[in-house]
Amino acid sequence: MALVAGIDSSTQACKVVVRDAGSGELVREGRAPHPDGTEVDPAAWDDALRQALTEAGGLDDVAAVAVGGQQHGMVCLDEDGEVVRPALLWNDTRSARAATDLIEELGGGAAGRQAWADAVGLVPVASFTVTKLRWLAEHEPASAGRTAAVCLPHDWLTWRLAGAPALDRLVTDRGDASGTGYWSPDQEAYRPDLLERAFGRTPVLPRVLGPAEEAGRVAGGGAVLGPGTGDNAAAALGINAEPGDVVLSIGTSGVVSTVSTTPSADPSGTVAGFADATGNFLPLVVTLNAARVLDATARLLGVDHDELSRLALTAPAGSGGLVLVPYLEGERTPDRPDSTGALHGLTLATSDPAHLARAAVEGLLCGLADGLEAIAAQGNPVRRVLLVGGGARSEAVRRLAPAVLGVPVLVPPPGEYVADGAARQAAWVLAGGDTPPVWPATTTQTYEADPVPFVRERYAEVRELTAARKTY
Repeated sequence: MALVAGIDSSTQACKVVVRDAGSGELVREGRAPHPDGTEVDPAAWDDALRQALTEAGGLDDVAAVAVGGQQHGMVCLDEDGEVVRPALLWNDTRSARAATDLIEELGGGAAGRQAWADAVGLVPVASFTVTKLRWLAEHEPASAGRTAAVCLPHDWLTWRLAGAPALDRLVTDRGDASGTGYWSPDQEAYRPDLLERAFGRTPVLPRVLGPAEEAGRVAGGGAVLGPGTGDNAAAALGINAEPGDVVLSIGTSGVVSTVSTTPSADPSGTVAGFADATGNFLPLVVTLNAARVLDATARLLGVDHDELSRLALTAPAGSGGLVLVPYLEGERTPDRPDSTGALHGLTLATSDPAHLARAAVEGLLCGLADGLEAIAAQGNPVRRVLLVGGGARSEAVRRLAPAVLGVPVLVPPPGEYVADGAARQAAWVLAGGDTPPVWPATTTQTYEADPVPFVRERYAEVRELTAARKTY
């Protein structure tokens, strides 16, 4: 029985699963936390990976391993391979002005957004690596000057597992490269002109491997290394998503994505035209605020998540007109990096825990519903909607989702789908061939409810009402 390992280095933790390469059966697993913050010393990821691997029984009997990692994070290395500064993560919004400037430099307004969408399938926002590099060049020129190579979190961890060889041995895959803002999914190539525009020059970039191309071996002649990929592409692979499947993931961020056979280029910037880990494409909408909205509301009410769910289900649809616009960390979709959360419609009748709990769940789901609508508007067929992530463990989220989204949803059992996708990629590298190995499909539970369009209509009214509100 050949074993493969999949690693999920997410914002909050590192998870490792070891599975049977042929059947996909889980053999063992491990986990270790990451520090909080929107910038992190990559050494913390390396430490967490070692801890999680130890808890998962190590790699000595593992034939292949691959890493799925949080996208967009800017990891800068000097000529000796040392980290120049803490990595800026996807949810760090300090480069919002840089994003605006980069759009202006390609024509500004609709023309600038169209130019970026045509070039790399996305329009710059603070999340993307290209904007973080512009911020670095402008605000920390000494660090920018020391930077000899730029990579992403999963690239760096793969390189570390290989023993941190020369910088020209850095590798990535098309799924993660497509979230940088300087790699074109349509052309399958870097755009050094855009990187130079943002950073002033072109540092060493990871070589983009094919979906099942070997990336080397774990240092010391150990397991074969897969190319790895970004977390969203890994999750799609882990859940066996196929063209027409829409995956709604409620984790630290909210993600609506679909597997597509054609690239996307949305000049509005709502849909990012990413690539996936198999050779297809992954049009995707991301919100900064997702499961942490539930965490914050539970903390505010002084209850646990089960009680929050119970409270939400006792309040009426629409929460009596109470709306929570949950922009607790700014927001990426819509692009409002400096926004804050807003509670509107508070009356004597809605001033209780149940109405607030319901408003929080509905506000979270309304953001995902907007993403689903945007994905469909790009011409992507919606065959199935799969609800995953930590937030999908909430009974209120599962039961209210079809009513807010307007479609039935399928909920697989809770799992580490990013790590599972990385493990499936590792099995693919081991086996070879043009398609990933077929592992048994995940059993799902279907949730259905009558649509309640007035919930989204009321949310949209309040969202726009608060759009121009100043922050101090």
